[in-house]
Amino acid sequence: MKRWILGAVAAAALMAQPIEAFAETTIRVTLQLPEKHSLGQNWLAFKKIVEEKSGGELKVQLFPSAQLFKDKEVPGAVGSGAVEAGSAFIGRFAGSVPTVDVISIPFVFDDEAHVRAAVAPGSALRKEIDDAVLKETGNKILWWQAFGLNIYLGKDAPIVEPGDLKGKKVRTYGKIQGWTVEELGGAPTLMSGSKQFLAYQQGAVDVGMTGASAVKSRKLYEVMDHMTLTFDSAIEFVAVMNKDFYEGLSEAHRKIVDDAAREVEQQLRDAIYTEQAEAVEEVSSKMNVVKLTDAQRAAWKQATAGIVDRFVKETGPAGQAAVDAARAAAK
Repeated sequence: MKRWILGAVAAAALMAQPIEAFAETTIRVTLQLPEKHSLGQNWLAFKKIVEEKSGGELKVQLFPSAQLFKDKEVPGAVGSGAVEAGSAFIGRFAGSVPTVDVISIPFVFDDEAHVRAAVAPGSALRKEIDDAVLKETGNKILWWQAFGLNIYLGKDAPIVEPGDLKGKKVRTYGKIQGWTVEELGGAPTLMSGSKQFLAYQQGAVDVGMTGASAVKSRKLYEVMDHMTLTFDSAIEFVAVMNKDFYEGLSEAHRKIVDDAAREVEQQLRDAIYTEQAEAVEEVSSKMNVVKLTDAQRAAWKQATAGIVDRFVKETGPAGQAAVDAARAAAK
């Protein structure tokens, strides 16, 4: 009898606790790409880890293919709390944090190893950018999502020398990319990735600028004939979460999120460069692939050297610090 009474009291006390104590916490994620894309798969890997380690207390709900917000809307949507988390091209934060564009400066990175070192968690560049984005936009960067390196696409003739852009209309996807085209005598046309195929097909632009994996996934080889592996700048997205939402999680849940973010960041970075190489190999049977010689690469680097000065002039000491941090990572 005594045991029954104690059990009843315990049950009553349990039932008296607020419903919120049993409620699942849902993390809604906005993504403009489909789930099958590498960024979508990256979020699904995050979802699996978080849900398993939290015992289902944290749920991740992915809304792919821009069901909720377009890429350019993500910083505002996540920062305001309209959605808990999402992915966006890092250049989308340049309006509030101009220094994020440092990774788009042509040839600021020497190679893949240099990129990896510069944007690794805990690096000087990451700390500067991640802290600034959090402070200025309310977006906490959980991890960086590698998208590969920049390449150029040509229709009737390959883009080999810097002068080959002169007088050409070139699709760009960010401010620094636009500066680069201007520096080389071309006319930049800012355009989302989803509009590339039609633009190339209809001749709205003469030259393309994108990542090698996108040439494969978007079947751009059907409308462009040449791909030049300039690999002049890094293309990076960031997975972000609303600051207040993140800080409202329990310490245990924040640790689960942080640990999962670190794990999936490395997974994607390793996979994306493998995917890039595989994409180049696959499309080489469908289009002409140009690999720059050391001399040609040096010519491109020299022709675009003024972009650094323009960047520093516009961003001031913070921009100079970002450039220094990016370059120092190669040492």
